[in-house]
Amino acid sequence: MQPYIISLLNNQRDAVLEQWKKELELVRTKNYLTSISDDVYENMNQEFMHFIISQVTAEQEEAKGQLSSFAEKYIQAGWPLSYFTQGLQAFRRVLLAFLSELESDVQALLSTFSDLEEWIDGIVNQLVHDYTGNWEDIIEMQKLSLLELSAPLIPVMEDVTVMPLIGTIDTARAKLIMENLLEGVIEHRSQVVLIDITGVPVVDTMVAHHIIQASEAVRLVGATCILVGIRPEIAQTIVNLGIDLSKFPTKSTLKKGIETALELTNKKLIDL
Repeated sequence: MQPYIISLLNNQRDAVLEQWKKELELVRTKNYLTSISDDVYENMNQEFMHFIISQVTAEQEEAKGQLSSFAEKYIQAGWPLSYFTQGLQAFRRVLLAFLSELESDVQALLSTFSDLEEWIDGIVNQLVHDYTGNWEDIIEMQKLSLLELSAPLIPVMEDVTVMPLIGTIDTARAKLIMENLLEGVIEHRSQVVLIDITGVPVVDTMVAHHIIQASEAVRLVGATCILVGIRPEIAQTIVNLGIDLSKFPTKSTLKKGIETALELTNKKLIDL
């Protein structure tokens, strides 16, 4: 940062902050932040302004680390990226106005402004990078959490477990289904596993292939797999596609599947 800008901020700090504060009030109306209380927004403005001012004299590597920590804190708090980028644009306008009043040499003004542009653009670029990376991490974690919830294995009684499937089945989810099935069969010592496809909207060749693979894997670890929830339209699709599901039992409803599972495990339901 040019010494001239550092000198300006040292000598005109209060005036710069006062004008910048007014600009930030305009930013508030453009970013749907009017629901935030005046005290919270005022405190945020003060912290943001003083943080940016402190970056003027910081070493480059130190400034990058401080900016990343600052960005992460407010990403987690839910502050929009546009607040910071527009706030920095406002800071640029304020400094340019002060520089224009104090510097009469056009070439010197252009040089100073160029340096200011480069510095602020660097901060904006890092904020965008940090925000993007953080949100990508959050989305990936949420995706993994949803995947884990999308293939649960539920023990319904001794030796019998159910895996209800809802939504489309792609390769990534099919892999998770296979892993959860094998781990669950061993953990719960299941003899019979019911795969319920009532909530699967479409069963095509790929989906059927994944289900057959899962069923075969369950058989290899010593359990029986029953496919339940086969609706009439699904049955017709399976026949039209020539998919062979003869290697493992199929039932139209979960109730019928549980009845078959009880027979296979030598159990029965009695009325009390």
